[in-house]
Amino acid sequence: FCQQEARLFVAGRTDAGVHARGQVAHVDLDDFSRDMEGYEVAKAINAHLRPAPISILQAEIVDDSFNARFSAAGKLYRYRIVNRSGFAALERGAVWHVRRELDVKVMKEAASYLIGKHDFTTFRDSECQAKSPVKTLDVIDIKSFDYDGCGGREIVFDVKGRSFLHHMVRNIVGTLALVGEGKWQPEDVKKALKARDRTKGGPTAPACGLYMVKVFY
Repeated sequence: FCQQEARLFVAGRTDAGVHARGQVAHVDLDDFSRDMEGYEVAKAINAHLRPAPISILQAEIVDDSFNARFSAAGKLYRYRIVNRSGFAALERGAVWHVRRELDVKVMKEAASYLIGKHDFTTFRDSECQAKSPVKTLDVIDIKSFDYDGCGGREIVFDVKGRSFLHHMVRNIVGTLALVGEGKWQPEDVKKALKARDRTKGGPTAPACGLYMVKVFY
């Protein structure tokens, strides 16, 4: 697009199979031969992206001190579960299909133990490169919606925090699903958190249900 050697800096990495609805990136470019508005830049880049599953929604000029990663004040991730017997035909690869009925009320109770500043080693992937396992979760909001008019439900987990460990959200959702299925009690999540041991946590939920929704600055 710009005929320049350009390095892209993004707000955060996602695992293979994870979706990013609100990824933010910045790039340092030299002056163009003519002035270009943000919408022109977005349009020009999009023309080069087809057929990649990437779309630039907005572009704007920012201060030289702005950094897509280090200027971020927080991130919102969303995890989607389709909870019904029949598999998700139209959204295969976009949700986690769980057949066993999940109890949202007890999952909310279990999630309350994870709010705040904690050592999240139990929910940290063994290959995580973060210097510290201590993170702060501001919100874990769990809601249930009618999905198909035939008894199927979509269960949505909105998780907001300053930053996250590798697989942290997926490990939290996988653990809460154990509670929703009745295999764990809410207090078991509290015990797992205090154990600071990945082997004491639940399974890692599939990547397909996770979305980076918004980055806050």
